[in-house]
Amino acid sequence: MRLITNNNPMAGFGYLVKGLKWLTKAELRQFILIPLAINLVLYSTLLFLAYTYIDTLIQHFIPDWLTWLNWIVWPLFFAGFFVIGFFTFTLIANLLAAPFYGALSAKTTRLVKTDSSFVKEPPVVKVVLAELGRARYLLLRALPLLIISVIPGINIVAPVLWGLFGAWAMAMEYFAYPLENAGILFAGQKQILSRYRLSTLSFGGLVMLGLTLPLLNILIAPAAVIGASLWAHDMDLSQPET
Repeated sequence: MRLITNNNPMAGFGYLVKGLKWLTKAELRQFILIPLAINLVLYSTLLFLAYTYIDTLIQHFIPDWLTWLNWIVWPLFFAGFFVIGFFTFTLIANLLAAPFYGALSAKTTRLVKTDSSFVKEPPVVKVVLAELGRARYLLLRALPLLIISVIPGINIVAPVLWGLFGAWAMAMEYFAYPLENAGILFAGQKQILSRYRLSTLSFGGLVMLGLTLPLLNILIAPAAVIGASLWAHDMDLSQPET
């Protein structure tokens, strides 16, 4: 039974939950274990670095005469360190796991679609290059947000803009695998996701939230790949002719 695929934000929640449930499928196990191991190592390293070196970094950047403010600075500095580290480690994790996620997406689609000719796994090099291309696209759009974030007055809207940007980035990231397997390149992917903007933003926002939660962040990426693949199977993937 297909979940709602219109612009209802609950559709994103439904497919992500379904992706989490499908993690236990034996047919997908071989495609999940290596990405899970990559996520476990990288996020464990992030937490280790945070708890080991955060106080040293604070002492280095905060002069002695401001040490009495440590009770305020420490949580703020830790939050900034964690956000930067989170996005950096997520990018690295996705780059390393990209070939496995492409195969996981293809296998998921084969399980729900009898016509396997629809699914064609792209070469590993193409997958990695596509991942780098998306990273460049997102980086170029993140720079204006960084500028806005440091401008007094205007920066009051920065958290909202960063949240929307992060949700859209996560949606683009995980939908890229099934859409590339369907032969839809980057321009077409943006057109399709724009058609379901509210629901894909909710999907991406939930993925982003899950990636910040210990333990769940190890499982959420492969679950997002599965959920996006199931959703892409139910979507209207037609593109307007140019």
